[in-house]
Amino acid sequence: MYRPLADELRPQSLDDVVGQKHILGPDGMLRRIVESGQIPNMVFYGPSGTGKTTVASIIASSTNRTLRRLNATTAGISDIRAIIAELDTMLTPGGVLLYLDEIQYFNKKQQQSLLEFMEDGRITVIASTTENPYFYIYNAVLSRSTVFEFKQVPASEVARAVRRAIRILCEREGLTPELEPGTEDYIAAVCGGDVRKALNAVELLFSAARRENGAIWLTRADAEAISQRSAMRYDRAGDDHYDIVSALMKSLRGSDPDAALHYLARLLEAGDLAGACRRILCSASEDIGLAYPQAASIVKSCVDSALQLGLPEARLPLAQACILLATAPKSNSVVMAIDAAISDVRAGKAGPIPRELQNVHADGTGFEREQGYRYPHNYDGHWVRQQYLPDELKNARYYEYGDNKTEQAAKAYWEKIKG
Repeated sequence: MYRPLADELRPQSLDDVVGQKHILGPDGMLRRIVESGQIPNMVFYGPSGTGKTTVASIIASSTNRTLRRLNATTAGISDIRAIIAELDTMLTPGGVLLYLDEIQYFNKKQQQSLLEFMEDGRITVIASTTENPYFYIYNAVLSRSTVFEFKQVPASEVARAVRRAIRILCEREGLTPELEPGTEDYIAAVCGGDVRKALNAVELLFSAARRENGAIWLTRADAEAISQRSAMRYDRAGDDHYDIVSALMKSLRGSDPDAALHYLARLLEAGDLAGACRRILCSASEDIGLAYPQAASIVKSCVDSALQLGLPEARLPLAQACILLATAPKSNSVVMAIDAAISDVRAGKAGPIPRELQNVHADGTGFEREQGYRYPHNYDGHWVRQQYLPDELKNARYYEYGDNKTEQAAKAYWEKIKG
């Protein structure tokens, strides 16, 4: 029966696992826990292909517990009951180590069914998830577990696994590899930190490669054809989306056009045109604001053009908008002003609108005095002193002029007019 190469080459010890040095290195916390033999309930969180299942299998083999596996995408409450029924029998003399893959697909009732047995130690749960556990796993389960984050494997580490796979496949068929320079590194780079994806690419490359006189020709062109866009790791509803749009926004705010273009490219390659447009529009007011007021209208024009053009041409006006925003002067005075005003409103600081500002339809209907509103355009400089805020807030200051040229010019103008 066919067995995928990635499963066949699955490491059997922590030393063979590529990547995750922050938790599996010589002083890594997870390594020390495994070596102690006292295995707690754990949640492994991170992208696919980074070693979560592999490490769980290694842990299970190092204990005297019976390993049971469930995948939450297909398992139900009956599967959990079947495991519970095995407890305290000859089938599970040392208890059960349950590896629960994709735990985020279990509902609250399914997750809570394990709590009693996690509490008394008869079931040790190692759960894995590609989603943020603090959003998808219920607090009662999290409070009984230790969370370990598995990170994307660096290309230099993936390259080790790629070279090992090529060597083993060649030895199996007695072939000499004729490897075009850069092919291994290309596979390692484009897999997006997913070791399983890299090994699958090696297996496909090996199957399609030309064989001649005891040699096998592994070329960069074939590797590119097989890998295609496999480096994209993106889910519009998951952490990847929010991480990329956050990085785009912060790069624009940080005035780094190169980084902004990089994250824009990742969004566009994933086809997320709407996500890119939304963040770029927001940055024009949030981060540039009154330092360059025209940026908002320019960016709106770029976004409208992008939506009309569609991909791939949309990349051009959006790149123009990103470069403009990243290189423009910055001011967050708009954000600070509106957030301060909203804070007062939410705190209940409002009060009646000053009589001078009320709608004139109320004049002469029993009010003790007429409105008394003074029309600014009738005065020098088109301004006259009068109260606009409610009495409770009449001395409030929300907007502070930014230290950029545009806002400082406005400040000087109004200081002259208002005296």
